[in-house]
Amino acid sequence: MNRRKFLGTASCAAIGTTTFFSTLFNLGMANAAAARALESEADTANDYKALVCILLAGGNDSFNMLVPTESSAYADYATTRSNLALAPNSLLPLQPTGSNQPQLGLHPAMPEVQGLFNNGRLAFVTNVGTLVEPTNKTQFFNGSARLPLGLFSHADQIQQWQTSVPQSRSAYGWGGRMADILQSMNSNQNISMNISLSGRNVFQSGNQTAEYTIRPSGTGSVGIQGYDGTSTFDQIRTTAINSLMEQQYTDLFQKTYADVVKNAQEAHEQFSTAIGGTTVNTSFSPSNLSQSLNMVAKTIAARGSLGVSRQTFFITFGGWDHHDEVLNNQNAMLGVVSKALGEFNAAMDELGVADQVTTFSISDFARTLTSNGNGTAHAWGGNVLVMGGQVNGGQIYGTYPTLALNSPLDVGNGVLIPTLSTDEYFAELAQWFGVSNGSLTDIFPNVLNFYSPSPMPPIGFMQV
Repeated sequence: MNRRKFLGTASCAAIGTTTFFSTLFNLGMANAAAARALESEADTANDYKALVCILLAGGNDSFNMLVPTESSAYADYATTRSNLALAPNSLLPLQPTGSNQPQLGLHPAMPEVQGLFNNGRLAFVTNVGTLVEPTNKTQFFNGSARLPLGLFSHADQIQQWQTSVPQSRSAYGWGGRMADILQSMNSNQNISMNISLSGRNVFQSGNQTAEYTIRPSGTGSVGIQGYDGTSTFDQIRTTAINSLMEQQYTDLFQKTYADVVKNAQEAHEQFSTAIGGTTVNTSFSPSNLSQSLNMVAKTIAARGSLGVSRQTFFITFGGWDHHDEVLNNQNAMLGVVSKALGEFNAAMDELGVADQVTTFSISDFARTLTSNGNGTAHAWGGNVLVMGGQVNGGQIYGTYPTLALNSPLDVGNGVLIPTLSTDEYFAELAQWFGVSNGSLTDIFPNVLNFYSPSPMPPIGFMQV
């Protein structure tokens, strides 16, 4: 085997693919990010903050996650949902603070989330969805409002929730666009501020920034297989790889390739060492979601060693496309979500960073209010949750809609027009994260259709 072939088989194939390409992007990240960074943001935000995005991929039936309990509202819900309606005595009671709060109950599989809400650590944002501009029922049917592309398509909507640019099929997400501006705040430029537990994703992809992919087990990062191993073959492999990476190449492609592999391995070693030096005593369940959040907690614990003051994390928990058996499937899956969030909240308390970490959910869309037998079809506006120490918790934000058919928001089968845009939802998270009002339009091109940046946040669920 010649040296070129050895490098290709022993290095590139063994190293995590996304980590490899992340490093390729990151080779020029320092200068590019610094060029775009707003000095006022970099100068004033030296504290640590993290955003944790949980994608419930497939479309969570969020009007069975959050259910009206007032008698007339529940009657509308029960009539519309028919055999999918949850019994009123099964719902977990929520005790919202403040005035003019709707009477809502929580899915019975979510006791941990109930406790977080009632203790002021978690809030719900209702009837939020992808919008290009404010849209009413008349405009929807006569075509006078611009609508999201592929409105009820999984591929389009799961992308648009990550980009907040529903009028185009953008390759860049709002987390990536944020990182393009804020990456320079981190002293360590070799590892992206965007960490993914679910591989390549649109949310964390920016013009100058790519995600750094880790796994929920071990020390998270994936390096060159066998590099620095103890076996004879591993030692031979290590010597050969070092020789190849240290050569002075004249060919630009060869040089770039060797630099990428070298930087990827260095990033892996740095990340693994940092994670190996952390301790998180909070117990996490064996589910993949819980274990992913466990690794997020370890990464946050290692923030000092990693040299970061801003991070985003991305986790996908899929399987929510419940065209059948929605009651049984959702009962099991919402239980996993609830337990994982309770564990992660406890870990943030243990680490003393609850005020510095905000966790939020997204999903492709909600589901139709009407039943197709034992399941539901694709819809539009739905309910999401936000958790953290600086969340104005214990409250319901937005306008929880009537669930009666043929309402002013119903465009058929209980498909509800959102009354809050993803721009408003995400802009408030970005403001808390440290993005200036002047930068919001760079990250959310449509935000001015819904919100004029000001000291007052768009919705009010965060302590901005």
